[in-house]
Amino acid sequence: MEDAPIIQFGRVERSGPQTIHNDALVITAILANYEVGRIFIDSGSSTDILFGEAYDQMQLGDVPLEKVNTSLYGFVGEVVHPRGMVSPPLTMGRGTMWKTCLLKFLVVDVPSAYNVILVRPTLNTFQAVICTYHMKIKFLTSGGVGEVQGDPLQSRKCYIEAVRKGQKRNEDDTPNQAPPSKKGKAPEGENLEETETPAKVQPAEERLNIEIIPGNPDRTTRIGCHLGEEAKEITLCLQRNSDIFAWTPQDLEGINPLPISSI
Repeated sequence: MEDAPIIQFGRVERSGPQTIHNDALVITAILANYEVGRIFIDSGSSTDILFGEAYDQMQLGDVPLEKVNTSLYGFVGEVVHPRGMVSPPLTMGRGTMWKTCLLKFLVVDVPSAYNVILVRPTLNTFQAVICTYHMKIKFLTSGGVGEVQGDPLQSRKCYIEAVRKGQKRNEDDTPNQAPPSKKGKAPEGENLEETETPAKVQPAEERLNIEIIPGNPDRTTRIGCHLGEEAKEITLCLQRNSDIFAWTPQDLEGINPLPISSI
């Protein structure tokens, strides 16, 4: 007999044993005619990354490396300056159910357990839907629906390697400290009252404040100030689509403001 669902606090749950995992979605795909594994699917980011070690091994001499002025923040807690940008083709799927798209990757020289990171705009380009629970990606092709199956073993190996790299990086960044005295006092010559002021976190680049609704200083956002001529195009695009911005909770159409327990 099938287990009955349990309704509690506005949620529907099903009793009985379940197989739960928290593995990241890691796949294998064809990048510029190379079969590349350890591709991490990150639906929360917006920039595709090709790590420098993988780029060097692929020897993409026929794919030019473009110079970029963009800086990235968030890999190892510091600003990262990419080596450049490449635009190779990426193919997902097998047999007749495959799809190829030209993508732009920033080549980054940062130690990583992954070879490539694919992000949200790329998933949109492939018209892809991901399911982390089933570790699958499905996408439209000219012949129907193609799919890519994630590799849980590869995902766990990447996680273990990432943890080890993080631990080693922390050990390398930790300065040598004198051991405490037997009585628990500070080492000689060290004053515990004198502490350094922690450095403030600074943005990767200066920001330019623009008005989404011209003439309304309360409806603004910020973009990079080094975009040059692209800044004008971005500003006009944002202003033309100002109606999609939600400035207050009341602007979020289609969302019931009542809590779940009250519905």
